[in-house]
Amino acid sequence: MNIQENTKKLLAELEAGNGLGERVTLVAATKTRTAEEICSAVAAGITDIGENRVQEFREKHGRVGGAREHFIGHLQTNKVKYIIGCELIHSLDRDELAEEIARQAQKKHAVQDVLIQINIGNEETKGGYPLEEGLDAYARAKAYPALRVRGFMAMLPFTDDEALLRSLAREMRALFDEAKKSDAAIAHLSMGMSADWRLCLEQGANMIRLGTAIFGERR
Repeated sequence: MNIQENTKKLLAELEAGNGLGERVTLVAATKTRTAEEICSAVAAGITDIGENRVQEFREKHGRVGGAREHFIGHLQTNKVKYIIGCELIHSLDRDELAEEIARQAQKKHAVQDVLIQINIGNEETKGGYPLEEGLDAYARAKAYPALRVRGFMAMLPFTDDEALLRSLAREMRALFDEAKKSDAAIAHLSMGMSADWRLCLEQGANMIRLGTAIFGERR
């Protein structure tokens, strides 16, 4: 697969925005991808890249110019210090992690942008707050001066039930809209991966995380 062709095709499709006409940010999910592959996507127009693993984040940091670096994977508290200063942490999934991100950011005299991760499908294999705790989790994180909550992230379940997926995606958008009413910093609803991104955009996601659709299947 041609990375640059894939990237240009996706970016052209995204120019129309999401189902609400909002601008969409495409984050290239770069897990296992080489710096050369990532640079090829950046040359084709990718502006944001996301790593799942801290080790890979550290190895590739500085080797890919011209793109904002996100962290999109599960984050252990003992590795937080290595990614402070990245563009956006998508996976704030528990209070203990919020405390540690704030502590490490404060040590560096920084304010770290984060998204609250919601376990929208109530899946045992995924982290995140239950939907009904989303606003409370947001309020607790927002109370830390060294954290800036920019929105929410979710991963939809793997299922062929499109009615269910649309319903869950709509619930995430409703949570996002409720927080946004009183907080101008709320800007991102990060939801949608290679299998379901079009459905997520239709329901109001404005940030998607695509790997396979850009780089092809992982080796």
